[in-house]
Amino acid sequence: MSSVAVLTQESFAEHRSGLKDQEIPGCVPEDEAYIPTYLEAFPPLPEKGAPGEKAGGSTSAWGSKIRPIKASVITQVFHVPLEERRYKDNSQFGEGEEAKVCLDIMQRTGAHIELSLAKDQGLSIMVTGKLDSVMKARKEIVARLQTQASAAVTIPKEHHRFVIGKNGEKLQELELKTATKIAIPRPDDPSTNIRITGTKEGIEKARHEILLISAEQDKRAVERLCLEKAFHPFIAGSHNRLVQELSQETGARISIPPPSLPKDEIVITGEKEAVALALNRIRAIYEDKKRKTTTISVEVKKSQHKYIIGPKGNTLQEILETTGVSVEMPPLDSSSETIILRGEPDKLGPALTQVYAKAKSVMVVEVTAPAWLHRFIIGKKGQNIGRITQQLPRVHIEFTDGEERISLEGPTEEVEQAQAQIQEIIKELLVRMDYTEVIIDQRFHRHLIGKNGANINRIKEQYKVSVRIPQDSERSGLVRIEGDPKGVQLARRELIEMVHRMENERTKDLIVEQKFHRTIIGQKGEKIKEVRDKFPEVIINFPDPSQKSDIVQLRGPKNEVEKCVKFLQKIIADLIENSFSLSVPIFKQFHKNIIGKGGANIKKIREETNTKIDLPTENSNSEMIVIMGKKINCEAARERILAIQRELANIKETEVSIPAKLHNSLIGSKGCLVRSIMEDCGGVHIHFPSEGSGSDKVTIRGPAGEVEKAKKQLLQLAEEKQVNNFTAELQAKPEYHKFLIGRGGANIRRVRDRTGARIIFPSADDTEQELITIVGKEEAVRQAQLELESLVKNLDDVVEDSMVVDVRHHRHFVCRRGQVLRELAEEYGGVAVSFPRTGANSQRVTLKGAKDCVDAAKKQIQEIIEDLESQVCVEVAIPQRYHRAIMGPKGCRIQHITREHEVQIKFPEREDNSAAGHEASPHENGDVSPDAEFIPRKCDLITISGRAEKCELAKAALLALVPITEDMEVSYELHRYIIGQKGSGIRKMMEEYEVNIWVPQPERQLDVIKVTGLVANVERARHGLQERVKELQAEQEDRALRSFKVTMSVDPKFHPKIIGRKGAVISQIRKDHDVSIQFPDKGDEQQDLIVISGYEQNVEEARQAIQQLVAELQEMVSQDIHLDPRTHARIIGARGKAIRKLMEEFKVDIRFPQPGSDEPDKVTVTGLPETVDNAIDHLLNLEEEYMLSVTETETLAAYMKPPSRYGGGGGAGSLDDSSGGPAKGFVVRDAPWNAGGNKAPDMSSAEDFPTFGTSVAPKHASAWGPKKF
Repeated sequence: MSSVAVLTQESFAEHRSGLKDQEIPGCVPEDEAYIPTYLEAFPPLPEKGAPGEKAGGSTSAWGSKIRPIKASVITQVFHVPLEERRYKDNSQFGEGEEAKVCLDIMQRTGAHIELSLAKDQGLSIMVTGKLDSVMKARKEIVARLQTQASAAVTIPKEHHRFVIGKNGEKLQELELKTATKIAIPRPDDPSTNIRITGTKEGIEKARHEILLISAEQDKRAVERLCLEKAFHPFIAGSHNRLVQELSQETGARISIPPPSLPKDEIVITGEKEAVALALNRIRAIYEDKKRKTTTISVEVKKSQHKYIIGPKGNTLQEILETTGVSVEMPPLDSSSETIILRGEPDKLGPALTQVYAKAKSVMVVEVTAPAWLHRFIIGKKGQNIGRITQQLPRVHIEFTDGEERISLEGPTEEVEQAQAQIQEIIKELLVRMDYTEVIIDQRFHRHLIGKNGANINRIKEQYKVSVRIPQDSERSGLVRIEGDPKGVQLARRELIEMVHRMENERTKDLIVEQKFHRTIIGQKGEKIKEVRDKFPEVIINFPDPSQKSDIVQLRGPKNEVEKCVKFLQKIIADLIENSFSLSVPIFKQFHKNIIGKGGANIKKIREETNTKIDLPTENSNSEMIVIMGKKINCEAARERILAIQRELANIKETEVSIPAKLHNSLIGSKGCLVRSIMEDCGGVHIHFPSEGSGSDKVTIRGPAGEVEKAKKQLLQLAEEKQVNNFTAELQAKPEYHKFLIGRGGANIRRVRDRTGARIIFPSADDTEQELITIVGKEEAVRQAQLELESLVKNLDDVVEDSMVVDVRHHRHFVCRRGQVLRELAEEYGGVAVSFPRTGANSQRVTLKGAKDCVDAAKKQIQEIIEDLESQVCVEVAIPQRYHRAIMGPKGCRIQHITREHEVQIKFPEREDNSAAGHEASPHENGDVSPDAEFIPRKCDLITISGRAEKCELAKAALLALVPITEDMEVSYELHRYIIGQKGSGIRKMMEEYEVNIWVPQPERQLDVIKVTGLVANVERARHGLQERVKELQAEQEDRALRSFKVTMSVDPKFHPKIIGRKGAVISQIRKDHDVSIQFPDKGDEQQDLIVISGYEQNVEEARQAIQQLVAELQEMVSQDIHLDPRTHARIIGARGKAIRKLMEEFKVDIRFPQPGSDEPDKVTVTGLPETVDNAIDHLLNLEEEYMLSVTETETLAAYMKPPSRYGGGGGAGSLDDSSGGPAKGFVVRDAPWNAGGNKAPDMSSAEDFPTFGTSVAPKHASAWGPKKF
């Protein structure tokens, strides 16, 4: 008879009601206790896409599919050559500026961008998305990732409007077509130059189109000559030299379309005779080449075409220049591999040789490797592939995403070496690596990852695998696991188990006002910890305080979440009820009475009303007492506090009217004046209205007698302030203010000194810019007002005057957009100074303004002229290579000299090295041979202009800034230490001493270092360098002393004891003796050798310490005892606290058996013989004591065990028992847990369902899966 599983009938009520209407063949009626099979009771879900289904058959809800709607997208590919890349740092491809720019473009346009590095280090860019997004992204990519060249094209001014077109449409079309930016001068600008910015190819296209537009509108002769595109290179010549010469000879403008433009039309414009002459010359070249040239076709691999073309097509131009043969290449986007050579027969051979030489200069090989293995081949941070590229730097290795191939490009010999190394890496990885993929719903991904990656990092470390979870934006559920085959399977199993657990979880949001969050969490999270301990399976997440959110999220098993929600709702209801608040104003002097002696009164009120009462601190000005709690309790507490005040108070309140403008002066600095009145008058309270309210009412509250006294003092103080705070206002135009103030405040200071009044001018932020305020005693204010009014009146009387200024000085006043004239107008009351127009040949200058202002301005102009007439120009000859050093950072040194000596300094234009004809080899860091004679050139002369005596001082200052170079002898071995890590050491010295330090290349092995800079700085740097050399030499000697080593043999069984818990023992020895101690690795042949290195004396002391420790360990003994496993947990204690205390007390080591051990009761004690015996006696006593408790607990549990739910026997036999007890439940036959002799778990069994804290030996796995404790 087969076993059956008994389940509660209620849990299957719905299922059974569904079975009543079905007739099962061969079944007895339900009242005869028919037992269904497992498959009948639990039918499986229909198979997805099962074979044999009819096309038109109905599909269930399980198998229904929603057809995806595919977005309409396009893909465009762009190529940016190496020489046109804006960011050329290839050290970390994908992590530099290019990646950041692409990420920004993707976010702004919505297009998807993929970057890849081509074999020639060019950049391939694939843009995918909707049409408008792709076009926007393309425009930004060209502008931000490709270097932007600039060129100008000149056409007649009257033709500009035809380039712009109606409403700018033609210009926009041209910019979009050529991917360039075209700047056309404004109509009022006389310039005829049109500036084009973009890529070189785009500039050529745009220039050609603009010239065509201009040629069409040009009234002069225009000829269009259609010649075969193949003969254009012969007409243009190599690097366009022939067409340029032709254009210069004939005077005609010749426009040949660039190779990238599929046009065969050559446009010639200019004078008729010039056009005719150029036309005949071009036709003659064409006819000659067509007659003499022939063609040959060759097949070259498409991948080698770019080597024939060369950077910017230079290689093709070189072949044309050297052989006179034109090489016609198929377009890069074409699949054709045919190359056509066109030229004279005798020259085709050398040209063909050059073509093949260029094509075969590089070898390309492909290595097959699974795509998922690519990142392991590359290695962490590119370590594996980096080793190969370092050994073979001329080999370019390219990995293609999604393809099972690796491309190698470079010289043949090096490519073969790299191929062999990569194949060896692939072979090794395939032996020890595996992968698997599992589909997991995307909503579980963040839970699999865990907080800060805790879950996924644990799985990676535990199983030594790599887990790749797709980004949310990918909308994919495919999780990939890679690594050791066994670890991959274990990680997959754990991920699936985690998903099954999460599928049974529920998330619920609880609305809790944010003000209660801190209270629920408690101090240091104590209160929320209690809630989490009560509901350990529920995860409670509070929002970040900065989010201002009221949503608290709970996640866990459904029943536990519901219980936790009810518990939290009860806590929140109590908080809301107890959060009512009242504020009671009580005079400060009565606060101590409310508190009572030793806080007796306030404590009594708090306890009897069950409220929280907060009083302001003694040094606070607040009178408010805050009461919190239940509303009815708060009101009761308020009445009791007010009753105390009523019993004590004889309070009076009065108001005093004082002008608001005096309030700040009455309050005083930090309230000192008003506080002194309140203290003097028995602690009355004086309340001023808030600033800006406009109220004049000041409130005084306190005992009746003290209020009158405070009122009298306050009014008296206000009267004094009123006398000394008289204010008057004056209107004056803003342009007069600077003249009234005077240079350096001289004018206004004289008025203040004579009258004693304070005069306030409006600031730039004030709305009333004409209002001047005078403050002080009334008499002083009136006097100052009269003086200022007189000055303003004089300024209002406008006069006009003139003076003679030599024409040669006019430019100084009007240059820099009239900067000098603006300064004169600002300083002298807005005086208008008018110089005659350029070319008028007049010396008369007109001044218009107030008389005083005009006179002062004339005087200032005369002083400026005297300075200009006394100016001289002095030239200082300083070699051009020192100019940058003399200028200093951002020209700071030159600015300092010009300010200090009031001169102007002009540096010459820099001379191009190529134009100089490379007269001499460049010097290193300004190192000039002392025998070399310095011959000044034009680019070496610095011009100083100003007064003669000041020019001489400035010249001396400039010469003092000329750097010198000094050689220092420093041993070659110390150079790398002086340079420091990544040059940090030498960079620090150069910044500290403001010099340039040159260290020779390592391969030269020179014992010299050059220091260049100012004399004083070089001297300081020399001393600093000498000190650094002494330090390094001392460090070298110290390193030699510290390199003493001793090897000692110690039995490996003592190594863990010498190391100690978490390395504590060996760390202490290292620290005490300042030595390095190395233990053998696991794979070493000699496992007994320990190496000690350091100073000789320290090494010897450390060796003796280890020997002494080993001697002590050799005296130790180990003894096994048998303790009942049920007492182990209590002996060990919480987190091992008890057993650690025991080991410290008896100076022994105690080891308990691992779970699943063959001898679960065996305990090992190690130490000195007498301590081991004492520890064993103590352990046996503990076992005896704990066993009494264990026996009592088991006896009590036996009596407390509930009776069998099925009448004692359980199983199938109990189904026939109808004498009593509960219903027999729902049973099924042929269940999976019955297969292979298994039986349903016994819920009364301590093995199947153990209690917490007990250890149970594991049994063999059943159909339910592994048991978890």
